[in-house]
Amino acid sequence: MNKPEPVRRADRCPAMSYTEMLLADTRPVPDFLLEEWTRPMSTEPIPVDPYVSPEFARLERERLWPNVWLFAAREEELPDPGDTVVFDIADRSFLLVRQEDGSIRAFYNACLHRGRKLRTGPGAVSQLRCPFHGFTWNADGTLKEIPCAWDFRHLEGRDLRLPEVRVNRWEGFVMITENPDIPEFPEWLGPAATHYAPYDFPNRYTGVWVKKRIAANWKTTAEAFMEAWHSITTHPQLLPFLGDANSRYDLIGDHFNRAITPSGVLSPHITGRDQRFVLQKMNEFSGGSSMAEGRRQTASDDPPGFDPDDPLAARKALAEASRQGFARQYGHDYSHASDAELLDNFTYNIFPNFSAWIGYLPNLVYRWLPGDTPDWCTMEIRLLFPTPKGQPRPRAVECTVIPDDQPFGWAADRMGAALAQVFDQDLANLPHVQTGMKALKSGRLELGAYQESRIRHFHETLMKYIRGELPARAG
Repeated sequence: MNKPEPVRRADRCPAMSYTEMLLADTRPVPDFLLEEWTRPMSTEPIPVDPYVSPEFARLERERLWPNVWLFAAREEELPDPGDTVVFDIADRSFLLVRQEDGSIRAFYNACLHRGRKLRTGPGAVSQLRCPFHGFTWNADGTLKEIPCAWDFRHLEGRDLRLPEVRVNRWEGFVMITENPDIPEFPEWLGPAATHYAPYDFPNRYTGVWVKKRIAANWKTTAEAFMEAWHSITTHPQLLPFLGDANSRYDLIGDHFNRAITPSGVLSPHITGRDQRFVLQKMNEFSGGSSMAEGRRQTASDDPPGFDPDDPLAARKALAEASRQGFARQYGHDYSHASDAELLDNFTYNIFPNFSAWIGYLPNLVYRWLPGDTPDWCTMEIRLLFPTPKGQPRPRAVECTVIPDDQPFGWAADRMGAALAQVFDQDLANLPHVQTGMKALKSGRLELGAYQESRIRHFHETLMKYIRGELPARAG
C-alpha cells in the first residue's frame, strides 16, 4: 500500500493531522492504521426517541439483539472443561459451557420443564441440573435425567436437547448470535477483524473487570466514548498529553467504526507549553493508571536524542520508554512496535455494544448492556493484559460490581485512580444527558459533521436493523 500524502481538509482541525503523526513515527506503522475510511454522512438531526422510547427498546429486543453477533465472554473466563458463563442481555439469557474437546457451546439458559434459569452465575459443573425440579442435562446439552420420569412418558422419543445458539471464537472473544443465517463473525465485522492479529489477543487475559449501573440509555452511554472532543470540558487533565482534536474518525462497513486519538502530544487547545511539559503531565497520569503500565518516562533529565523543538519529541520519548518498560514487565520484544501502537487510544467499536481497543499496551474493553427500561444500562470495563512470556495465561479475574450509590473511584484499587477519575467524569454527564433529552423542545439532537460522525454511522446501522433492512444473510 502506498502511504497517503498528508491532506489538510476543511472539515478537520487545522492542527497536525493524525495521519501526519503516523508518517513521522519512529517505526513503520501498519497499513491498517494509515488507511482512512471516510464517507459522506447526513448532517440531519437525530431524534431522541431511540434513547427514551419504550417502544423503540421493544423494537431493539425484537429486531436488533437476536440478529447481531454479541460479545458473550472471554475464553479465559471458562478455560477448563465444565466451566460455565452466564450471559444476559435484554430479556435473553444464555449459558456458555466449555466442552471436553475444548470447544464452547452456548445454550438458551432455561429449563425445558418450567423455564427456570439453569444457572444464574459462572462456575464449574459436571452436568446442568435445574434447581427447581431437578431436570438434568449433560454438559453437551443432551438430556440426562427427568425426575419422576413415569409422569413424563408423553415426552418419550422427543428431542429434549437444550436449544443452542451459534458460537464463534475470535481473538479470545466468544461471540454468539441467535440468527442462523448471518455470516460468520469475521466476515460480518469486515476488514477490522484482521486488525487485532498483531497484538496476540488470544494470549491476553482479563486482569481488571468492573461493571456499574448507569442512569442512561445504553446508546447514550456508548456514544459518550465515540468521540474525543468532549475532553476539552469533561477531561481537562488529559489535554496536556492527549491530541483530542487531532483524532481521526473512520467508518468501515455497517458494523465497525473507530476513533484514533494520539497520546503524548499537546492538545491543540493548549498553547505556550513545551515538550517537557507533555512528558511531565503524562508521567503524572501514568503513575496512577492501570492502563499505562510500563510506559512511564522516569528520567529527570531529557531522554537521549530528545529535541525540545520537535512537536513530537515527548511522544517519541514516551514510546521508547514503553518499549523498554513493556519488555521488562512482560518479557516480549517490542523493538519493532511503532510509537502509535504503544501510546495511542484506538477506540474500536464493534456494533452494536462492544468496544475492544487494539495496541500493545493493556487493552480497554467496553460492553454496554440495556436495562429493562430505556433509562438505564450496565457498563462493563475490562483491561486485557499480555500474558508474561513463558507463563500460562491466567484465568480471568472475577467481575467487581460497583454499588449503585458509588462512583468508579470505589474500584480505584483495581482500575487505577487516574482511569477511574476519567470514567467518573463521563458518568457525571450521562444521567443529565438522559433526562435532558426528554426536556428538548425540538426532540432532536444536532451533531457535528466530523467529530461525531461515528454516532451518525452507529445510528445509520441501528435504523437498518429497526427497519428490517439488516441482517444480511450468509452467502
